Amino acid sequence: SAIMFAILLLALICHFHGAFTLPNPAEVIPRGVFPAPSEIEARQGGFYYSFWSEGSGSFRCTNGAAGSYTATWGGQGGGFVCGKGWNTGGNRAVKYSGTYTPTGPGYLALYGWTTNPLIEYYIVDSYGLLLPGEPWTPKGNFSFEEGTYQLYQSTRVNKPSIVGTATFQQYWSVRTEKRVGGTITTGKHFDAWSKAGMRLGGHNYMIIATEGYTNGKNYSSGSSSITVS
Repeated sequence: SAIMFAILLLALICHFHGAFTLPNPAEVIPRGVFPAPSEIEARQGGFYYSFWSEGSGSFRCTNGAAGSYTATWGGQGGGFVCGKGWNTGGNRAVKYSGTYTPTGPGYLALYGWTTNPLIEYYIVDSYGLLLPGEPWTPKGNFSFEEGTYQLYQSTRVNKPSIVGTATFQQYWSVRTEKRVGGTITTGKHFDAWSKAGMRLGGHNYMIIATEGYTNGKNYSSGSSSITVS
């Protein structure tokens, strides 16, 4: 009967459902697309791992145990960002350690995104060359027990973001004395940005990132080994 056929068809669908389940999008991160927060965080001892790249350079980022990762990069053209942190950013005392040996444009930074408004932000602890892709507008400076930071704001027009190609603001805190390792208390920077008229939105992911990129004839290369705790 039609009823028996429908029951049999439903049983077959349920039995074979697992065989046709699509892969978790979190496990496939194509070049040129920013990864979105996902279940990968829970599988890495509570740390979220992100790796994005574009262009013709050679970029390798290896996801280590717990809060660790390594990166090596070189070549001519393109850029990358990779790192370890949290699915959802916010006010946190972020401790990290490791090594960072860059040549050319790039940063070692606490890096993250917010939405509504869409903001890409950096708290830069060290760098190779400070050669931003867009002009920086100085927004003052501030000092506290972790160091002195210069504040900047810039605009990206029709560039990759966590919501696809978009136009958005970048917020920057750049440490006046470079360091690799220590504590970054994000709330102190968020408060300083707010006082400078730099408003954040709802937090997306936040990582301790290694970034390298090409600016004109200035190419980036180097290596890093970072552990976040």
